[in-house]
Amino acid sequence: MRLRNIKGSRETISSNEYVIHEPEKLKGVWKEFFGNDNPIHIEIGMGKGKFLTQLAIENPNINYIGIEKYSSVLIRAIEKRNELDIDNLFFIRFEAEYINDIFDEDEIDRVYLNFSDPWPKDRHAKRRLTSKEFLARYDKLLVPKGYVIFKTDNRDLFDFSLEQVELADWKLLNKTYDLHHSEYAGGNVMTEYEEKFSSMGNPICRLVTYREK
Repeated sequence: MRLRNIKGSRETISSNEYVIHEPEKLKGVWKEFFGNDNPIHIEIGMGKGKFLTQLAIENPNINYIGIEKYSSVLIRAIEKRNELDIDNLFFIRFEAEYINDIFDEDEIDRVYLNFSDPWPKDRHAKRRLTSKEFLARYDKLLVPKGYVIFKTDNRDLFDFSLEQVELADWKLLNKTYDLHHSEYAGGNVMTEYEEKFSSMGNPICRLVTYREK
């Protein structure tokens, strides 16, 4: 999908107080950055920020970091954030491949992956955010038994992700092929894509996984 460029988005991002511009300098000291010992949850590929913004509002005792590589998408999340009086939500414009450059071992409590790019060609499998290669990256930054929670309407990607969880020797806490009609529907916060796809009748798949250390 080709993203529409938004004029001035990079300039706005570069000067916004809620965007962390040199995250590598905070590796290992994120607790100090937030000024508390609250758990830190991150969303990789957060899109326009609806999901993470809602979580931050509902859970003031959890710190949230949204990671997005596209300026024209991140700008929409910033617009939402500017209207809020909260201190537990910040953003990073960053490539997920280098996630271990900005978070230290056992520094993150939870990783959210929502409607990630499926990278449908087999030769691009390593780029999928639920590949065993990416699970290895998450393993380094997550606390023991820290969760990765993944949602998608793409059944092929979901089945691939389940295979990768097993190959990477992670534990599957739960899974569902139809989240909104499952026992796990309570408390679910929807993303923009989730609202769109579920309104079209597409079932939403979700898994929760962790690695015992």
